[in-house]
Amino acid sequence: MHSQSKTALKAAELLLAQHRKNVAFTDLPIDIKPKTESDAYAIQAEFFKLRKSRLGDIVGYKVALTSEVMQSLLQFPSPFSGPLHGNLIYNDGKILSAKDYGHLCIECEIAAVLKTDLPQRETPYRATDIAHAIDTIAPALEIVDDRRADYDRISQEVLTLIADNAWNAGLVHGKMTDDWRTLDLAALKGTVRINGQLVGEGYGRDVLGHPFNALAWLANKILDQGHSIKAGMTIMTGTMIKTQFVQPGDELTFTIPELGSVGVHVS
Repeated sequence: MHSQSKTALKAAELLLAQHRKNVAFTDLPIDIKPKTESDAYAIQAEFFKLRKSRLGDIVGYKVALTSEVMQSLLQFPSPFSGPLHGNLIYNDGKILSAKDYGHLCIECEIAAVLKTDLPQRETPYRATDIAHAIDTIAPALEIVDDRRADYDRISQEVLTLIADNAWNAGLVHGKMTDDWRTLDLAALKGTVRINGQLVGEGYGRDVLGHPFNALAWLANKILDQGHSIKAGMTIMTGTMIKTQFVQPGDELTFTIPELGSVGVHVS
């Protein structure tokens, strides 16, 4: 095994041990921490393999850091991505047990399911190309586990965050619809309520100007890495609203009137 591959595997094994022991998120040790974005994705790939037998094979991807505000906060110049495990995809109304996570967070997004593959090509994908490849969309919640990260330090630990599967711990989707092509997705307004109280709102344009811009970025990134995006995959396009931190007893509901609602209960 190549030395870089050995380092990536060693880092992934440490991440797996940290998750099992519910260790707080922190930068990986200096001898195995990712030095470049390429290093981070190499570790992420090994980490995914280590958890695949338990959490399921890849069924899609998430996109993170899709707003200038978040990129500024983390001092990272672009979005980043992470694969989705098949056993962590849930329907509306999912009960989440807080004790199953180091620190449970929820992000409110639009999920899209592809009807066609996105094959390799010479020119980059654009949002207009992506629209033709989409079958259905739905309001969705990304389950995030930040493992009690120190946000005062997180800008120094972004590459380890990417390696840690971009903190993805699953997704909950609402009812999928194929009747979306007449909608202006950039103008869609989403609201999130916890226990009936309005706690946040945002628009489709808050995701790189348009949710499909995020999907185009992802397609180009994944294909550049030599991976493939297949028909039937689900893509989380990035949060429209600031991350919500939830506690046992909370009921969270995310609503986009034109698309419907999706919610979770935290026990």
